Amino acid sequence: MRILITGTEGYIGSLLAPLVVRAGHEVVGFDTGYFTEAELGPPPEQPYRTIRRDIRDVRREDLEGIDAILHLAGLSNDALGQLSRRLTYQINHLATMRLAKLAREAGVSRFVYASSCSVYGKSAQDLVDETSQVDPQTDYALFKVADECELAELAGDDFSPTFLRNATAYGASPRMRFDLVVNGLAALAWTTHRIAMTSDGTPWRPIVHVLDISRAMMAALEAPREVVHNQVFNVGDDAENFQVRDIAACIGSVFPGCEVSFGAADADQRSYRVAFGKIRGALPGFQCEWTLRRGAEQLHALYAQVGLTEAHLRAKPFTRLHQLRHLVDTGRLDADFYWTRP
Repeated sequence: MRILITGTEGYIGSLLAPLVVRAGHEVVGFDTGYFTEAELGPPPEQPYRTIRRDIRDVRREDLEGIDAILHLAGLSNDALGQLSRRLTYQINHLATMRLAKLAREAGVSRFVYASSCSVYGKSAQDLVDETSQVDPQTDYALFKVADECELAELAGDDFSPTFLRNATAYGASPRMRFDLVVNGLAALAWTTHRIAMTSDGTPWRPIVHVLDISRAMMAALEAPREVVHNQVFNVGDDAENFQVRDIAACIGSVFPGCEVSFGAADADQRSYRVAFGKIRGALPGFQCEWTLRRGAEQLHALYAQVGLTEAHLRAKPFTRLHQLRHLVDTGRLDADFYWTRP
């Protein structure tokens, strides 16, 4: 198949795209380049052509001859959504719907959408699944819900969307992020030998390794159409639901000499445990290969390899919110997040 992957120069996309190529598909990348500078460790593999353009400006001709789209592009976490509600709406929602409508017109038959378990918000259920009520607590999650609803309305005989609600990502990537709970805590453990949490760490979070997210997208792409057509799948593993304090304790045990401490009740009210049985049942070829401990060990090895320092942690490209603010403040992006110069 000929696959368009949006967000190929991001945290997930820089791993997903080479995986799709190795599976024998032709890949066309699409990325505006906000986070190209976030390289840590070995450079990303790029055995494919990339269209360097803002997702808001995708063209019908970009989609001619494309069989499927794996859609990652967007402003990619809850905190970043607070930077500008207007731009989050434009980039994460309006641009997604424009892409999908152009894709359907161009004859693209499959559309795999990277959603998020954050749509569940603060759930009263002990365990949420794909049938549970969503309760988005942030603009980022709210627009994920809106995308799912409106993409589902486009579904038909010639256009088949699939929605993957990913747990919170973690793990090593050629384009790294430290604004994710596991990656960030592991970076503190390496650089300061201390994880001093300001919260009590009691909220629950499901986590999933970035390579398992990539493999789930591949599994959805290659599954029979009738199995995934207009379906929602949580992506993760039942055993990988953790309280944040247990994530910190596990990381502390992997990084020698790391002290772990906790504070008062958490102001972040998002707390949810997620069931992941549906994806295992529907896509028997898929199951998560990574655990928190194995992922922490991978991060330890990466940080040792690159000699991670506190300067890395402060470097803007590795934190989404800081990087975009920096690009705007230095005039490289305008107030609408369009490039003013290459």
